[in-house]
Amino acid sequence: MAFNPQGIFEIHLSVRDRHASAEFYKRVLNCEVATHIDRRDITFLWMNGPGSVMIGLWGPNCPDPPMDRGTSHFAMQLSADEVERAPKKLLELGVTPLDFDSNPTDEAIVLAWMPAVSVYFRDPDGHSLEFISMLEEKPAPELGVVKLSKWKKI
Repeated sequence: MAFNPQGIFEIHLSVRDRHASAEFYKRVLNCEVATHIDRRDITFLWMNGPGSVMIGLWGPNCPDPPMDRGTSHFAMQLSADEVERAPKKLLELGVTPLDFDSNPTDEAIVLAWMPAVSVYFRDPDGHSLEFISMLEEKPAPELGVVKLSKWKKI
């Protein structure tokens, strides 16, 4: 019998400066510090409060990170309205919203094959982050990826 996970509990990222990255995640995603393990150059953060989703930030002096050094991607689910408003809010926070092709954008995009509304951005280490929400409409894979404004007109 296969397992049926209920969600993602933790995400681990390799970072250049765990204190700067912790400040980014606190400021942009409202995370709170769970603990700093200075002797191993690690900081753990809670997203949505203790016991929810954990982000592990592994600094360059960590002797045994659980992942290869490099960039990663993870997506966080928000309501469709929140994703639609996210580009403006990200800009207010000094973060550049990006489209599917990593170009700066002022509006969310729709991954029509799902369909889901989405916006991407990067943390200080270049990790790709995404806000996403499934939409109720039927999938339209022939449209590919379109700006939200175009999707609404269809």
